[in-house]
Amino acid sequence: MEKVPMTMAGFNRLQDELKQLKTIERPAVIKAIAEAREHGDLSENAEYHAARERQSFIEGRLMELEDKISRAEVIDVSRLSGDAVKFGATITVADEDTDEENTYQIVGQDEGDIKRGLLSITSPLARAVIGKRVGDTVEVTTPGGSKSYEIVEVSFG
Repeated sequence: MEKVPMTMAGFNRLQDELKQLKTIERPAVIKAIAEAREHGDLSENAEYHAARERQSFIEGRLMELEDKISRAEVIDVSRLSGDAVKFGATITVADEDTDEENTYQIVGQDEGDIKRGLLSITSPLARAVIGKRVGDTVEVTTPGGSKSYEIVEVSFG
């Protein structure tokens, strides 16, 4: 079984979503199905079909979350150190064409949110910088073409 690396914050978000689905969403949809059944003919009952569809989504998401949580390898970023980029590192990269700098933390696949500066480990940029050091340049193929970035800073914690 392949482990899924993630930060403690990402792990906690998954657990919170799981708890929300189990304690609030699932009971609410079960109640909605029961109420829709009381309206009679199920073949033409839109409320019933919508509630069943929602229930199917919730059950699928619960299985997905439980799988990810069971395979999670929570990495304590505060214990990491060094000058090479690795999972959990916060990096600052400079676009070599525009000199624009951006700072990202490399996080698990389900944690990525570029607007919040969280770069998924599976993204092209993260894969390119893993193992590199400050001053190294990486080539990244993006939908807009090839880009070069220089690693300006690497930190942990």
